[in-house]
Parts: sequence; C-alpha cells; structure tokens
Amino acid sequence: MFGFEPTDDQKTLVDSVRRFAARELRPGSRAADESAEPAPRWTQAGWELALLPASLPEAHGGFGQRSVVTGALFCEELAWGDVSGALALLAPGLVAVPVMLCGSERQQAELLPAFCGDAYVPGASAWQEPRFDFDPRALRTTARRDGDGYVLDGAKCNVAYAAEAEWMIVYAAEAGRTQAFLVRKGTAGLVVKDREKNMGLRAAPMYAVDLDGCRVPMAQRLGEEKGCDVEPLLNASRVASSALAVGVARAAYEYALDYAKTRTAFGEAIAQRQAIAFMLAEMATEIESARLLVWEAAWALDEGKDATREATLAKGFCDDMALLVTDRAVQVLGGHGYIADHPVEMWLRNGRGFGVTEGLAIV
Repeated sequence: MFGFEPTDDQKTLVDSVRRFAARELRPGSRAADESAEPAPRWTQAGWELALLPASLPEAHGGFGQRSVVTGALFCEELAWGDVSGALALLAPGLVAVPVMLCGSERQQAELLPAFCGDAYVPGASAWQEPRFDFDPRALRTTARRDGDGYVLDGAKCNVAYAAEAEWMIVYAAEAGRTQAFLVRKGTAGLVVKDREKNMGLRAAPMYAVDLDGCRVPMAQRLGEEKGCDVEPLLNASRVASSALAVGVARAAYEYALDYAKTRTAFGEAIAQRQAIAFMLAEMATEIESARLLVWEAAWALDEGKDATREATLAKGFCDDMALLVTDRAVQVLGGHGYIADHPVEMWLRNGRGFGVTEGLAIV
C-alpha cells in the first residue's frame, strides 16, 4: 500500500520548486499569457532545478532515479506558478523519458547526454491528431515499413515546441499497433505549420505538424527492431497532465478563498455567505480527491504495475475538476473574475485546455 508522507528528498525538492514557482513563474504568468511567449528567464532558471537530470541514469549523465510520484509532486507546484511555464520546463522530458524507458542502448547513449547538460534543450511529442474521435491507441498517422526504414504519413496538432525542438517523437500506427519514432528537425516530409492560436496555454508554443512521406531509418524507431510498448508512456503522460491540472486548480482555489475572506458586502466577508462557502468547500473537495487519484496512479507506475486504469481515471477526473474549480473561482470573484485585473480568468482558459490535449508532458 502506498503512503502519503513524502520522503525528505521529495520535501526538499518540492520546497525548491515551490519557491521557484512563486519567484519566477507566478509573477511573469500574465505577461507571458499576453505576449504568447514564455518569460526568457523561465527555462534556464528552471533548468537549474535539474528536475529531468535527476530522473536520468548516471551512465548517460544524469544523477538520480526516476520516480513518477516525485514528478507528480513537482508538476503540481510548477503549474501552481504557471502551466505554460511548467510545459516549457517539462518539454525536454517529452523525448528524454521515452528514450530512457523504451530506447535501445544506442539511442540512449546518443540522445540522453544532451538532456543532462547545463543548457536547456526542448523536446517535442506528436501524439494528438486533429479529429473529434482521437484515440491515442488507434492513431490514423501511419508508419509503413519501406526497405531499411519507415515512411510516416499523417497529421498532428497541439505539438508543443515542434518548431524549437531538435528531436520530436512521433507516435504512429504500425500494423495496428502504436509505435514511436524519433524524427529530427529538418527531416524531409516533416512539415511544422504555423503556430496555433489557442484559448489557453497561450505562452506554450504549439503547432500543427504534417507528415508527408517522412522517411526515417530503422535506427530512429524507438527501441529499433524491438519497438516499444507505448502504454507506460501514455500512462506517465496522463499522470503528469493530471498533476498539472491539480496545480492550476489549487492556484485558482487559493486565490478565490483569499478574495472571499477579504471582499466585503453588506458588512461581512462574502466567504460568510452560504452560497460562496459551499462553492469553496466543493472546490477544496474536488482538488483533494483529484490529488489522491494522481498519487495512486503515480505510485502504481513506480511499483511497475499496469496503471492504465488508474492513469485513465485520474486524467478524466482531473480534466473535469480543473474546469469546474477554475470556473468556480471566476464565479466567486463575480464581475472581477471576468477581467484581467485578476488571474482567475486566465486560469479558467488554461484549465479548459486539459480536456482537449494529450501527450503534452511526461514524468
């Protein structure tokens, strides 16, 4: 059975990430949202926390051991500061973590050291497809064997850092089974289209990507001849996304609670009004419930269990929870919640994005 008390190392890391989020991410979140660009300091200052290298093996330049529970803990803190900033700092893991878990020895030796250096190196993950019935286990993007390599064809959307990353992992259906392929920037047939203009997550650069006869050698199939089981990758991605949703919701709840305690109407704080108090209580309950689902799924992954059920339940619940809590925060603030003087309208837009994105982060 899993426990609820973080280790001393986890507490130290979470404290560091919380301070970074409060010092760097939260103060710059509004400017980043309005400019649709992450703050220049975020990536390098955040990279110094060494969140990814601490998960990578020493043999390839890392200095720790992967823990999905630890990843869920720091994802929540990062998203409390700003979810677009969190996605920026998690972008290197979109390539590094799948290569660590599923890559061949040659692929690990070639790629992982780049993600353990002093400089921030983004990665990209092309999983989601632009169709209403998108299913990550039944992709329409195809990988066809051709000689000593593969030809990729299809369309992807919401590919964060597609234009900035040197390497992208493209998920495609090969003979009815989802496989992953490492595609280098500039490969013929890989077309990164114009940046998407989304309702939320505006400071996270996302792109539509077309694959038109994109040829990659067998050496760039994740796992090479062996291939890989993408289910653990999907589960780890859903845990990360769920933890980010908890962080955004917690930020909105805390802000609304503070506002309700200090905003007065008819001689008393609005938190004393039953309608507001019940709304805040519901928000707190939803957040705590969601966090436990995230921790359970993360624990199961760390234990090497099949966490598909747990990760799927967490993702579905947290998607809905983030929208409910951020919407309630806007309601608590009333008319003030709708204007940009307060961050809750931004958090509502960001919270809406969790239900329509897949594969944006992995821990």
